[in-house]
Amino acid sequence: MPIIVDIDVMLARRKMAVGALADQVGITPANIAVLKNGRAKAVRFATLAALCETLDCQPGDLLRWEPEQIHDPAQDSNAGGAPR
Repeated sequence: MPIIVDIDVMLARRKMAVGALADQVGITPANIAVLKNGRAKAVRFATLAALCETLDCQPGDLLRWEPEQIHDPAQDSNAGGAPR
């Protein structure tokens, strides 16, 4: 997934524990872990807003896009062998 969630970065900057964040946002620590580990398929805007309010940040501080690395066998040095 090319969307990266940087909750752990913001937690470290705010010196806040996952449990405290979960309590203040109103979701379980397990759901925070799902977000942190990139396993979430979606996030509600209400949850994102609560995270931003609690962490005093913008959505862009929590979410970023990175292009996916796609393997192209044609660029391998020995792809397909030597031409005949």
